[in-house]
Amino acid sequence: MKKIALLLLLLQLAGCSFEPVKPWERGLLAQEKMQLVPDSLENSLDEHIYFSKESAFGGQGVGGGGCGCN
Repeated sequence: MKKIALLLLLLQLAGCSFEPVKPWERGLLAQEKMQLVPDSLENSLDEHIYFSKESAFGGQGVGGGGCGCN
């Protein structure tokens, strides 16, 4: 019984993934404000500053100390 309920739940959750993106929706999804990281250069600089201030190593591939000079 639990297996059937789990299968039905998974089918319901996966129902949205079968819907392809329509051609007229692609323009909206391609807009800069819809991107996960709209400006990759600004994001890279922000990550560099964050990890430099935290004196952390790794995480996003930025190494070094707290001074910001790698």
